[in-house]
Amino acid sequence: MRLKIDLKSENENFMIPFNYNHILSSIIYNKIADLDLADKLHNSTSFKFFTFSQINVPNRKITKKGIISRDGRVNFYISSPNDYLIRSLVDGFLDDLYMKFKHEKLFVEKIELLKEIEFQNKMEFKTLSPIIVRKKKEVDGKLKIWDLTPGDEFFKALEENLIRKYLMFNEIGSTDKKIKIYSEMKSVKRKRIAIEKGPQTTYNRGYMMDIILEGDLNLIKFAYDSGIGERGSEGFGCIKLLIK
Repeated sequence: MRLKIDLKSENENFMIPFNYNHILSSIIYNKIADLDLADKLHNSTSFKFFTFSQINVPNRKITKKGIISRDGRVNFYISSPNDYLIRSLVDGFLDDLYMKFKHEKLFVEKIELLKEIEFQNKMEFKTLSPIIVRKKKEVDGKLKIWDLTPGDEFFKALEENLIRKYLMFNEIGSTDKKIKIYSEMKSVKRKRIAIEKGPQTTYNRGYMMDIILEGDLNLIKFAYDSGIGERGSEGFGCIKLLIK
């Protein structure tokens, strides 16, 4: 299931910093009406089975400090294969139509539960937030995490990650369902995003791109709902149907 959230700042010329993933992630956790579920997800060290898009600013101005919404309006998407989580978020947003975004107060103008798309065995999507996938490599006797760049290893890792998430979400040990993930590499754009967690800041290299999913319908739907790649709950890997 997928939600579109339309927000309006009390002030025009609402400033959004370039690195806002941790802000938006905190807002989402705070809006989950089921507090036990919110706590469980927040403290989980495993897959959390939701993702969200970048913030869309229809009337925008780019500055050195960030993106200005000239009319104070922005929107974003939240997606999850967990229908109960989506319903709990709807309840949370409706219970309190206001939220804090740094020092700005935002009002929820509209919450829209999007109609399910018709899935096919081969579909082309575009990213609404960067895809990130990583690999552990040994350097000087120590394991380090490397962000992969688009290529055979990158797409293979995406397929394996999706299968692992699918198995865990459905609480099964194995599946014969298959999926192939690839891109024609015509629209790849690298994005470097900083994620703040307490006093620590980590820098992540993700990629915006058009991407093709081919294979089992259930896996394609799951990829659409849960996101592709790693760190979906931090705002990576959200995709939408590419309409040409």
